[in-house]
Amino acid sequence: MGVSDILAQIDREIAQLQQARALLGGGTTATPKKAASAPVARKTAKKKRNLTPEGRKRIAEAVKRRWAEQKKASGK
Repeated sequence: MGVSDILAQIDREIAQLQQARALLGGGTTATPKKAASAPVARKTAKKKRNLTPEGRKRIAEAVKRRWAEQKKASGK
């Protein structure tokens, strides 16, 4: 993953967070920036993202921990 890919991903995440903040806070600060980053998101959205086996394992372990915490909390 190159630097430009990382920067594009960060820009997409920033745009999503600003959109969520605008929806929750009722602000309009995300509108101009969202329009500017939209073409970049379209170009990079075509790539398929694959998880590594290590990534799958980390996600599975995190889900199991979350389920265990929920089970423990509901048992009390």
